[in-house]
Amino acid sequence: MNTTVTTSFAGPLVERVATGFAFTEGPVWDNRTSSLIFSDIPNSRIHRWDGREVTTYRSATNKANGLAIDLSGRLLVCEHATSRVTATAPDGSIVTIASTYAGRPLNSPNDIVQRADGTIYFTDPPYGRNNSFVGVKRPQDLAFQGVYLVREAADEPELLSDDFVAPNGLCFSPDESRLYVNDSEQRHIRRFDVAANGTLTGGGVFFSQTGDFERGVPDGMKVDSLGNVLCSGPGGIWRISEEGELIEVLDVPEVVANFCFGGAQRDWLYITASTSVYRVPVAVPGIIPAS
Repeated sequence: MNTTVTTSFAGPLVERVATGFAFTEGPVWDNRTSSLIFSDIPNSRIHRWDGREVTTYRSATNKANGLAIDLSGRLLVCEHATSRVTATAPDGSIVTIASTYAGRPLNSPNDIVQRADGTIYFTDPPYGRNNSFVGVKRPQDLAFQGVYLVREAADEPELLSDDFVAPNGLCFSPDESRLYVNDSEQRHIRRFDVAANGTLTGGGVFFSQTGDFERGVPDGMKVDSLGNVLCSGPGGIWRISEEGELIEVLDVPEVVANFCFGGAQRDWLYITASTSVYRVPVAVPGIIPAS
């Protein structure tokens, strides 16, 4: 344990702000409304929490999982049941961003991020085809599980890597020169170098988790403003230095699926964990997006 790095988690206990869901995922902070948006996969809903109450943002989401808000304010949605990535505009209209590769349907897009230049990256494990959350087992049309890039004018996503067992969470370093992608089945995080054109090189193992994986696996992942990597794992959220050393673990009462930084200063961590949503203040904030 590296004790020379500033402790990130400012509060010793997390606060549960909402509960009663089937399985929460995909949290993203909405600057426009100062609220949290998150998925409830089995119930096929996306919810909003405004600091007081939870309301339904969208229903019949096709088992939405990972979410992100793009540069134009659209909500990017990874849909497990349809194997596509969609964008929901502020007026409620929905367009498809990605659904196939090489003419074949994707597996089940899972998590998603956008680079400052507008390019979109997403992971495509098989979970939405063989998981009880979806309710219907579907055979894979692709023989691999990939990480993809979507350019604004592209007809299909570009395959960046196809050697994962179950690519899941992903996040950029603060300067976007590196992309971290974890593999839930391999229990590790890989680190890629990002070229100016968005393609990836490298991809060696950056960090491997150990412990009781019944209490969590590598899934949701973010980077803080110091460049440390935060990743779900056994017991809660693991904070890892840029050098790949474990700094600390935040204990969370339920198994963590995902989380995001929120608040005007990005100094709160909002956590989707099984049936609930939690939050905790952090001493090291996330990156505040350019306005």
